[in-house]
Amino acid sequence: MSAAGAEYRLDGIYKQRQDGFYMQRVKLAAGVISSSQARTVAAVSTRFGQGTIHLTTRGSIEIHWLKEDDLPLVKRELAMTGLTSRGACGGAVRGITCGSQGAQGFPLLETLARRLHRHFTGNPRFERLPKKFKIGVEADAKGGRHLIQDVGLVLAGYEDERAFFDIWIAGGLGKEPRAGFLLSEKVAEERIIPIIEAIIRVYTDHAPPPKRLKFLAKEFGEEKLRRLIQEETAYREDIPAASGLPEHLVPASHELERLELPVFGGKLTAEQLSAIADAADRLATGVLMVTADQDIALLLSPGIESADELNKLRQSTGMAFVKSVATFRICPGSHECQMGLAATRDVTGRLMAHISETGKKLSWALSGCGNSCSQPQLADVGIVASRLTADADGQKTPRFDLYRRQNSGLGLKTQEGLTTEELIETLRYIE
Repeated sequence: MSAAGAEYRLDGIYKQRQDGFYMQRVKLAAGVISSSQARTVAAVSTRFGQGTIHLTTRGSIEIHWLKEDDLPLVKRELAMTGLTSRGACGGAVRGITCGSQGAQGFPLLETLARRLHRHFTGNPRFERLPKKFKIGVEADAKGGRHLIQDVGLVLAGYEDERAFFDIWIAGGLGKEPRAGFLLSEKVAEERIIPIIEAIIRVYTDHAPPPKRLKFLAKEFGEEKLRRLIQEETAYREDIPAASGLPEHLVPASHELERLELPVFGGKLTAEQLSAIADAADRLATGVLMVTADQDIALLLSPGIESADELNKLRQSTGMAFVKSVATFRICPGSHECQMGLAATRDVTGRLMAHISETGKKLSWALSGCGNSCSQPQLADVGIVASRLTADADGQKTPRFDLYRRQNSGLGLKTQEGLTTEELIETLRYIE
């Protein structure tokens, strides 16, 4: 990779499949964004791109179809409303994700995510790492998302008004999925940043590019990796407990109704995002949440009739906002991504027409390449476009691997090398 390409990645920018066009990823702490920030994203997409936006499974937002000459202006426009893309791609600490936005204690998780986001973003000590470094904060271990992070933090309880977290490390997906392991239990919040610093130090000292932390877990074993981390000076440090006014944007109330707006494949137009942002001002104290299933959630203010407002949103956005036949996470695939082997949205449209009645109750994910950005190993049914194969006419078509998740771990590969037609036939019988 060229020096310019590496710098672009640190600024959250990837080249698209289409020559001359770029994608800008915007980091959001725990997937939370204000209505004014959402309107800025929409305006940037309209002014500099083609008005298309992608919501990711990590709660980030991607703006596609940008020209290289406009990238500095894009960065400036985003920064004017407090948005950053630094470290959203490349060898850096990525956006702090959270799949527990519906949990009662989410404001606490959002606050921690914001502190981690602020500490690690743009800090040169945590950039130019061997590869990406992912952190997730969760209310519990049910969804398994803590297992796929370099550092997964799971809320373990409260004592004396202090929050404690279990720390899981060295997980990741990609071509060699590996579940993370438990490093430490019931760690006080004020120790979390020093421990993550110790983990990153061990990672940068021992992992060759382009390896993830999971490489060291495989090479060293869990016990040696744990010992190396615990021997770091930072591991034993404390930082002062956070104080001051609340940092979370999502209201800390148990009485607010959660309204989820389904977005097929996470694809929105700028006009639709802007309309949802306007609705957030009217209905939800000006806050939106990008969910781990690539939808948008609002917490409705007291007294709001969700059915009436949903009808208004349907009219203003032109979107149905009706839950599809199944929950289906999708990456952009070969529609825009250089790595994509399959046109994910097109394939998903075909698959959804053939899912059994029982299968409609399951969660699904389709990844357009082995990087597994849609987290297929965390879905009940995961599909990965693993390779291209030439037919008799020399036409290259994707082949798919199928994963099934039966317990609290990662899904396991059950079939591989399926054509699209074979995949469709297989899905008819999945229950």
